[in-house]
Amino acid sequence: MQYEKYSQNFLGALCLAVILIVTLSLTTQAGIANAQNKTISTEPNEINGKITNATKINIVLVHGAGADASSWSKVIPILLNAGHKIIAVQLPLHSLADDVATVKRAIDLLGGPTILVGHSYGGEVISNAAYNNPNVKGLVYIAALAPKEGQSISSFTDPTKFPKGSLIIDRGGFAYINPNLFHNSFPDIDPAQAKILAVTQKPIKMSIFTEKSGPPAWKQLPTWYQLSENDRNIAPAVERLFAKQMNATTISLPSSHLSLLSHPKEVAQLILNATKGVAK
Repeated sequence: MQYEKYSQNFLGALCLAVILIVTLSLTTQAGIANAQNKTISTEPNEINGKITNATKINIVLVHGAGADASSWSKVIPILLNAGHKIIAVQLPLHSLADDVATVKRAIDLLGGPTILVGHSYGGEVISNAAYNNPNVKGLVYIAALAPKEGQSISSFTDPTKFPKGSLIIDRGGFAYINPNLFHNSFPDIDPAQAKILAVTQKPIKMSIFTEKSGPPAWKQLPTWYQLSENDRNIAPAVERLFAKQMNATTISLPSSHLSLLSHPKEVAQLILNATKGVAK
């Protein structure tokens, strides 16, 4: 009986010691994360190999032309590990109106405070979808288009002026990037991955290039912009113009247009910085 009583007391003391150690460890890590989160950097903030974030803002990810939601595949795990609810939408790419409606449904489905993240053409989509939407608290542009009201994206990237043979147009008026030239457009992507992307690309209706954009939400909301210095699809000078006109918090990466695949940690950290910015 004495032995059993001694064992119980010993185990109770051991459990209490473990709880105290774990509590102190978690408190210390939280303090480190808070200290790291005070600055915006292209370098990810990491603790034990995981990017940290203290907020739980919802995130809607919006892909660009010639791609689908899987283009966010390297960014999504980082955002999930930070505790966010996410929807990576699948745009129809039939019309700007349809694509905007798709994003609005995702915002409604998540509910609560949300930021929108748009890559390439997805930038125009989030600019329209977030306008006057009380649930949207911020916008993040990843090498993205952000026209003013009444402008079309053909003013900044005109497919009729692309090099001959770079686009293949099907009989329905949908445009594909020539698979033989795909890797040349995104040279910092692994060649094997580029072949898969070329095969799985989602074509965009050519008429979208000339559709007029509506009132932009970047005039209403805080914005963040990632500029790709080696972009062969949207001129870096055009990206700087967009970032400047919206007074965005901006980072620059030595990447091609597909920075979300070639620099996923830096892109994810910018998104996490935005969630912290809108949560203040």
